[in-house]
Amino acid sequence: MLTTVISCEKDFTDIGSSIISNTKFSTSSILVDVEVENSPITEVATGNITFDPSLYLLGVHNSSEYEKIEASIVSQVAISTSLQVIDDANIYDSDTTVVTTIDTVFLRLPYQATLNDDATAYELDSIIGDKSKAFNFNVYQTSTYLSRLNPADPAKFNTFSTSDVFDKTGSELNTTSNFQFIPKATDTAIVIKRWLSDNSLSSKDTITYHTSTTSTVPLPFAVIPLKEDKIKELFLDKYESAEFDSQDAFNNYFRGVILEATGDEGSLISFNFNGTVRPSVEVYYTNTVITGGAIIDTIQKNDSFPLLGLTASNYKMEDKVYPVNDEVILQGAAGSEAIVKLFGADADGNGIADKIEELRTRNLLINDASLTFYINQAADTTATPYQLFLYKSDGGVNPVYSHVKDVYTEGTTLFGGLLERDSNGKQEKYTFRITDYISDILSGETDYSPALRLKVANSTDMQPVTDTVFTNYNWNPKAVTLFNQSVLDDNKKVELKISYSEKKN
Repeated sequence: MLTTVISCEKDFTDIGSSIISNTKFSTSSILVDVEVENSPITEVATGNITFDPSLYLLGVHNSSEYEKIEASIVSQVAISTSLQVIDDANIYDSDTTVVTTIDTVFLRLPYQATLNDDATAYELDSIIGDKSKAFNFNVYQTSTYLSRLNPADPAKFNTFSTSDVFDKTGSELNTTSNFQFIPKATDTAIVIKRWLSDNSLSSKDTITYHTSTTSTVPLPFAVIPLKEDKIKELFLDKYESAEFDSQDAFNNYFRGVILEATGDEGSLISFNFNGTVRPSVEVYYTNTVITGGAIIDTIQKNDSFPLLGLTASNYKMEDKVYPVNDEVILQGAAGSEAIVKLFGADADGNGIADKIEELRTRNLLINDASLTFYINQAADTTATPYQLFLYKSDGGVNPVYSHVKDVYTEGTTLFGGLLERDSNGKQEKYTFRITDYISDILSGETDYSPALRLKVANSTDMQPVTDTVFTNYNWNPKAVTLFNQSVLDDNKKVELKISYSEKKN
């Protein structure tokens, strides 16, 4: 169906494009039918080999209207050079003994946070779900070697996807199995108790972290206690061995950690692995120096092992089948996208939609084309994405995924897809400006009009475009329910509006 709407010139004052309207041309607009359908996805690209996303998801988000997600992280661990439990500078006589006591070992996970209006405390951000409930969290050593090069073809870079399997070695490294993880903005310090060789308390240190040397407000961070004996065996006891000779040697010996989240409730947290304060394994220990049975010195040390190197996300998402109705579901991570078909069928089978051929005969000058998707405000909108993204998808060509022309001719800001609200402040719609794309099709400059795909936007989607190839990274887990072409309310149907100028007869 093709609907024509005759409008006066003042209706186009917000278009922002050149409108030809004089005695020889008339301006008008048409609404073209659009078909939108659900398109569940099983995996997306992950890892930081060819592109570093910096942000990685950890936790659980469970909504009755969307797919449950359990998000985990796999990462290599970085070491410093010339690590020593007892420094060479501390040379002792043969009758002197040094006893090393592990004070504490923990995994440090700094939260993404923003200072409050008074700049007196941080508030956690980049979290969705129920922050009052815990998810199960465990840390494992992985036996899977994380390779930068493709093992099957070393001439190429390796790739990771969210469905990859990473094998575990032994039991969990955290002291409490299924650690109950609840993010808290008040977790801004840890007290380190320093112990002597006779198990007596030597001192206490309060440890805080700051985003800069001038900051006076401590950054919130999660602390997950790790097994002291196991970390001593894996790390400290190996310091001066071949396993610690280089980062490559260490990566082959200790291949990385799996930060695993499981459960049916809780929250989903985005962690920045390239922040000022990085996720790390922190080891605090004390060397007690004993001569003739008497303690003559105590040396307190801290070795930090950042989660640095190759890092990948791992998403476990339920297999949810959405009904075919008047809705489409968009969910980030490895959830669901939507397939968008413009202009309808190609009944004569010549490779060009019949509606395109019909419009081409009119020699329209396209002034503006906008594609609008309306939100089902009765659905779950607690984690509605701030922005959506639109790209081309065609399994029969290379590249399979590519950018809509307006992304690189007009830029992502004008391209749109931002969340818009109605007069009551409720989340209402998303609109894309695809004027150049539609103009090329209707002018006959191109016959290439593949299906489009609609997804929850990632920050990587908004980067300046230097290539027409689109790479679909996704660590944004937010979700929204949109109406498609089947909704009974015409004011809520997905809409392609084309504004044009046409020469008068």
